[in-house]
Parts: sequence; C-alpha cells; structure tokens
Amino acid sequence: MIEKKIYDIIIIGAGPAGLSAGVYAGRAGLKTLIIENQFPGGQIVITESIENYPGFSEPMPGYELAIKFQEHAQKFGALIVTERVVAFDFSTSDEYLVKTEKADYLCKAVIFCTGASPRKINIPGESEFTGRGVSYCATCDAAFFKNKTVAVIGGGDTAVEEAIYLTKFVNKVYLIHRRDKFRAVNIIVERAKSNALIEIKLNHIPLEIQGKNSVEKIIVENILLKEKYEIALDGVFIFTGYKPNSDIIPAEILRNQQGYIIIDKQQATNIPGIYAAGDVCDKFLRQVITACSDGATAAYAAMRYIEKY
Repeated sequence: MIEKKIYDIIIIGAGPAGLSAGVYAGRAGLKTLIIENQFPGGQIVITESIENYPGFSEPMPGYELAIKFQEHAQKFGALIVTERVVAFDFSTSDEYLVKTEKADYLCKAVIFCTGASPRKINIPGESEFTGRGVSYCATCDAAFFKNKTVAVIGGGDTAVEEAIYLTKFVNKVYLIHRRDKFRAVNIIVERAKSNALIEIKLNHIPLEIQGKNSVEKIIVENILLKEKYEIALDGVFIFTGYKPNSDIIPAEILRNQQGYIIIDKQQATNIPGIYAAGDVCDKFLRQVITACSDGATAAYAAMRYIEKY
C-alpha cells in the first residue's frame, strides 16, 4: 500500500524558483516538501560561472550557488526529495494530491517550478562544451567572452538581438542562420547588418563544435555551395528557442500557445491554491534573480491562501 504523507505546501522543481519558494515557505512555518526529479539547482548547476547575482560580485560556479540555495531552504525545514511525479488530482479544493512513483502526497497548495530548457541543435560538441564555451544566454555569459570571437546560431528576434548585445563585449560575432533571410523583424536585422562587428552567414548550418578543454572552432556548411569549413572562435551562443518543462502539468492549468503557464501578479494560476514560478511561467525575463523573485512571491501568496483554512 502506497503511503500517504501530508504537507502544507508542495513545490515541484528544485531550481532557483523552487528553492527560493522553499526558503519563504519554510521560514513561514509551513510544512514544505520540494520534489525534484533530477538534482537540486536546476540549470545553474551546469552553468560554469555566475556573476550577476546580487551579493556575489566575484564569479561563482553555478553549482556552488545551487548548493547555497539548497542549504538555505533546508535550514528552514523544507524537505527535498528526488522522485518523479506521475499524477495530480486537483478536483478537491481543500486537499490536493501529488502522486510520485514512491508515495502519495496531500497538501493545501502547490507551486510549479519546473523551469524551461533551451532547444538544442543536437550537433557533436554541443553537450560536451555546454558551460565551457557553449551558452544559451548572452545576458548571463557575454562578459566571459570579452575581446573574444563568438558565433550566434539562430535567425529569430532573440538571436539577432543577442548578437547585437554581444558586440558590447566581444571583438567579432558570426551570426549563422540556415535560411536565406532572418525571421527577426526588419529593424533589428538592419541594425545587425550595420554593425561592423557582426558577420552574417545566411544559408549556413552548424555541423560540429570542436575544442580541447573549451570551444576552439565550429564546423559549418554553406548549404547552397555544399562547402564545409571551420571558423576559429571562443564561444557559441545558441538561440533557437526555449521549451517550457510543462509536460507533467495537468491540462486544466492554463498555458499560452508556447506552453508557458499563465499566472497573475501573485504567481497564481487559474486554479485556486495552485501557483507557478520561474522559467515555466509566461514572463518577460528568465534569469536566476527573477526566478527567485517569482518563488518568493508564489510562496507568500500560497501562505496567505492556506491561512484561509
């Protein structure tokens, strides 16, 4: 028989949003459970260095910040378990069910903090050099490539805007797109074309990222000429979109066309007592600090909701 365990609040996901929610919920005296199916910390665990989180002016390895987040949540009593969620039941408003492979958990409020994942281009070297020259966030990592050469992969608004942003730091940006024209709006494209530090390569596809300890070159192909060649560089920024980790989230929770959870200013979903925080939400900026802010807001809102019982 599967054991049933009762909590005040259950947080799904132990990234920055989930762990911050755990800090606030635990500190408020709520019996708090955080369920993570991989490892605490989320994407920052594989981030080589973080230097834009307030209070830590020196670059810090992402895994170290993740450990601090985890220890902080545990200090205030949040229990973190590594389990896979298999089902939910939100049909009874005064008692929600979160079912994992190991146990059934009952609670009064749930916060989804499942995050989002960058879409991969799935070429050799991409996974191997993630955090060692391959990045999916110019805002996070541009400063590490000061006076260096990088490539940006993608053709949408984000890719072109980030290529322009990178020119504030780097010596040269190769903007690589597989089609004969960009999907980005024309005004942004024209800015990129007029930027002397950006070399545009349309009708090109990346084939492989190479290097020893870090990225040293990328192999590309001109698909019109059927020519393959290498470009020496120090980093590759990939902007082919993000995918919200919302597959496990029940269908009754409203999402936008891209799959991101729709929330209000209190991080509340369309179901009372169900909240969402961090990158899985429909939001403007996806950074560690904004995820932490979302988690704090969601936990506080959940606490006020639970007080109604």
